[in-house]
Amino acid sequence: MLDELDDLLGKARLWLAQGHGVALATVMQTWGSAPRRRGSHAVIRDDGLFEGSVSGGCVEGDVLVAAQALLAAGGGFDRRDYGVADDDAWSFGLACGGSIAILIQTIDEAHVPPALLDRIAAERRAGRPIAVASDLATGAAAEAARDAGEEEGRFVNLYPPPLRMMIVGAVHVSQHLVPLARQLGYRVQLVDPRDSFAAADRFAGIAVDTRWPDEAMAEWRPDGGTAVVTLTHDPKIDDPALVAALGSDAFYIAALGSRRTHAKRIERLSAAGCTAEAIARIDGPAGLPIAAATPAEIALSILAGATAALRGA
Repeated sequence: MLDELDDLLGKARLWLAQGHGVALATVMQTWGSAPRRRGSHAVIRDDGLFEGSVSGGCVEGDVLVAAQALLAAGGGFDRRDYGVADDDAWSFGLACGGSIAILIQTIDEAHVPPALLDRIAAERRAGRPIAVASDLATGAAAEAARDAGEEEGRFVNLYPPPLRMMIVGAVHVSQHLVPLARQLGYRVQLVDPRDSFAAADRFAGIAVDTRWPDEAMAEWRPDGGTAVVTLTHDPKIDDPALVAALGSDAFYIAALGSRRTHAKRIERLSAAGCTAEAIARIDGPAGLPIAAATPAEIALSILAGATAALRGA
């Protein structure tokens, strides 16, 4: 499964290979209640066909026209600012009250080199973030250091690895967590070494990995775009997974169970050599406290917890 960025990069490369001119639009800055996050993209073809979104529909029409004009002129870049205080607010429909700045660059050697798109895709596939800096005086984009900060006259966009979620335990909650996570763009790995659980025909479209979680994780190598969730309540299965996850860069680690169960889990992980600082990374009981009662509600609370961790909320 491709995430949104993978899909957009692939579409841009396909259109270029078909001989079309293509432009990349990027949300460069937002203020207030902007509909799309900073760094969001749309790709626009010379005939007006586009994929992705930079405004949730508010200003796309103007961005498409501007991008087509750049392509018709043989290439270039443009910055366009939209907000409710602008004279064009009614035309562009920014009724949400926010303001956004969009950078439009044609995909060519002088602005966004096609090889840079390949580089972004390759680094993300390898589980590594990559930063790209755009010179706002020339519109030229190039790879930058990952810790590159903002500077006057340039825009830096950091592309994290694709979202992944390892779910340990082929249980009822997983039946809801798998499809919900996929809808949010996660690539899901479901692991359960128990034959009776793994053999159950309850997970359409996903094969249950029957290895022990620590074995599967050694191959999967959780990175900064990975969430790890344990659901079995069985220390023999959950604990090795948590120990392995705590040694990784996973952005969210969660374990299902009551507060009493989690207290016992902390004792075991401490005895296994995990530090208090590392154990504090575990969200236990898993998920945001929304009084979840059913398996579907528990899955929702876990995904809400993962989303909060991802967005730094």
